[in-house]
Amino acid sequence: MRLVDLSHPVEAGMQVFPGDPPVVSRLAASVPQDGFQVAELHLGTHSGTHVDAPLHTVEGGPSVDELDLARLVGPARIVHVPDLREHEVVRWAHVRDQLEDVRADSIVLFRTDWSRHFGTPRYLAHPVLDVEIAGRLLAAGVRVLGTDTLNPDRTPDAASTGPPELPVHAAVLGAGGAIIENLTNLHAVDWQDPLLSALPLRLRGLDGSPVRAVAMQL
Repeated sequence: MRLVDLSHPVEAGMQVFPGDPPVVSRLAASVPQDGFQVAELHLGTHSGTHVDAPLHTVEGGPSVDELDLARLVGPARIVHVPDLREHEVVRWAHVRDQLEDVRADSIVLFRTDWSRHFGTPRYLAHPVLDVEIAGRLLAAGVRVLGTDTLNPDRTPDAASTGPPELPVHAAVLGAGGAIIENLTNLHAVDWQDPLLSALPLRLRGLDGSPVRAVAMQL
């Protein structure tokens, strides 16, 4: 079996969505002093490579521990959309040819290669998906999509006021689906029909969770 890790390392000070809790870690016990090592970790539920549950944007929606795990392990369709500009909108016409035959049980991952900017200010100016793409995928029976950006919707800048507009979140999570964000290394999946595993921690009643996203060639 061949494996490709699609996850960013979780580490103190890593880039997060503006306003989210920072990732902080400290040593709580050490081998010289205590005979074992334990670290204390503080982070938000949407730190690093993670999955959004409906509760993230749908009041009273299912939480991450209520997600159907079978939807987060399955065949993946990687849609390559290269050479995008900052804030460019990816429209259905750009991806139609790669998705016309998509299966209902597929996990659709959008490869923009914007993950190369992770940890820099430019990462926040990522391309976004037009909500029509989400609508067409939902109509085809797809319930999980992922992206190698911070957000399939536009990430607000420092001058923005009020709640962000999240039309792709509203469509996918509103339909009971899930969104995987901050993927990386999708270029290394150089074979057809990879199997994806992106399982969250069983965080009861919470809105999302970091995942270890892995593509597998069986």
